[in-house]
Amino acid sequence: MLLKSLENSIKKFWFIKFYPYLCNMNINLILSLALLFLPYEIKRGQLVLQEQIKGIKPVVVTATTYKANSSETDEDPHITASGFIIDMDNPYKHRLIAISRDLKRKWKFGTKVLIEGTGKHDGVYYVRDLMNKRYRKRVDILIDHKDSQQTFKKVKIYKLP
Repeated sequence: MLLKSLENSIKKFWFIKFYPYLCNMNINLILSLALLFLPYEIKRGQLVLQEQIKGIKPVVVTATTYKANSSETDEDPHITASGFIIDMDNPYKHRLIAISRDLKRKWKFGTKVLIEGTGKHDGVYYVRDLMNKRYRKRVDILIDHKDSQQTFKKVKIYKLP
């Protein structure tokens, strides 16, 4: 009986001692598979977007970047014109844009758009803010505080369904 109890204790100890290694092996396997299929998923996502914008005429605009601070926005930089609250620690995660007021007639707040022609800022964004009334045919992409300001000409924007 004592021998059986001792054997069970050893089995439990072995499992507890090596459990983190077993978990890490599973995580490593999962990460390896994810990295293996990641290019396929990215390509598939791009194909889906290309299919969605097929037949949609893009709006060509000038795109600039802005940061959520009071010198570039109003006195409440963490709240957009639509009432959306920005996470000030990581504002870029929201993927939001401000549009000039002439484009407000085409796209309402919450509209999902695809931006092409900005390099690393290409992708899907949501209309959540308005620019100053002096601007025409322009969008502003919200970026993180550590990123640098940029301007892009002849940017194509597609309204996504």
